[in-house]
Amino acid sequence: MTWVPACKLDDIEQEGAIRFDHGGRTYALYRGPDDSVYCTAGLCTHEAIHLADGLVMDFEVECPKHSGAFDYRTGEALRLPACENLKIYPVEVIDGEIRVALS
Repeated sequence: MTWVPACKLDDIEQEGAIRFDHGGRTYALYRGPDDSVYCTAGLCTHEAIHLADGLVMDFEVECPKHSGAFDYRTGEALRLPACENLKIYPVEVIDGEIRVALS
């Protein structure tokens, strides 16, 4: 597992998300209402839409196309049409820099 620099903590608004691309894959980084940071696969499991463009509220992200929802802390699909969970990735914040553990 390799820790990959993704962005600065200040790049993500509280209860917001940004897209992070690395190694030909897309990820979504989220900043929770308590300033915690999480990372999931970046595309909705229903129709491969970028989740970073969706609505983030509390600890959920809503897909901007069909309103499927996920808990970005666990990747759990919470609302149809999303029925497959998202992959999640470990995150650390060091000196204001967010790093994601990728294999």
